[in-house]
Amino acid sequence: MGAGLNDATLAPMIEKAFRRGKPAAVALAINSPGGSPVQSALIAARIRRLAAEKKITVHAFVEDVAASGGYWLATAGDDIWVDDSSVVGSIGVISASFGFPDLLARHGIERRVHTAGKSKSFLDPFRPEKPEDVARLRTIIEPIHDAFKAQVSERRTGKLPADRDLFTGDVWVGKAAVDEGLADGVGHLVPKLKSLYGDKVKLVPYGVKRSLFQRLSGRLLGDAIDLIEERAIWARYGL
Repeated sequence: MGAGLNDATLAPMIEKAFRRGKPAAVALAINSPGGSPVQSALIAARIRRLAAEKKITVHAFVEDVAASGGYWLATAGDDIWVDDSSVVGSIGVISASFGFPDLLARHGIERRVHTAGKSKSFLDPFRPEKPEDVARLRTIIEPIHDAFKAQVSERRTGKLPADRDLFTGDVWVGKAAVDEGLADGVGHLVPKLKSLYGDKVKLVPYGVKRSLFQRLSGRLLGDAIDLIEERAIWARYGL
């Protein structure tokens, strides 16, 4: 599971993993620096719903990163396993943008904005930032943060230290994440599953299939900005 994924795209794959045959367990291979909190919540909820319905254990394995929305996905597992160098956490919400309040005036361009509804124009990048806009933004991101905290607290019940605030947006690497209760141990997918289910365990991989056009052409030009933004998110973690 990587960045930019959504519930609609992953639903067929997840449903198949739980419903095909009688699997002893489902393993999630997670490598994501975050994304839409709603999509992370929908995907995690689907996994938990199927796990309860089928009475199947779910193991989450973190590769490079499970941060922000990526960690939200990891909490869908009954246990979470990391590499010594995995980056884990970032339990917070971020809203990033740019401001160009002097750019238009410098080039003799007049900005004209007309709205019906006093709150329709919000954090306009070509106008100076207003305190009331920042306050309004906080009323949007703080409930999302509360939902994230509730998800982690519920899924990691009894594993998080009572005297530590892990919801600051900070990240931990490998064993440090285990020490903080955000992961259950250091372990890789294949050897860990063999240790749990025996050397003869059969692993059936599932992934998102791309069309022939997508494989040949890659991202369309219109997705270039999304690609740059995605790479910027990965860059926060040195990747």
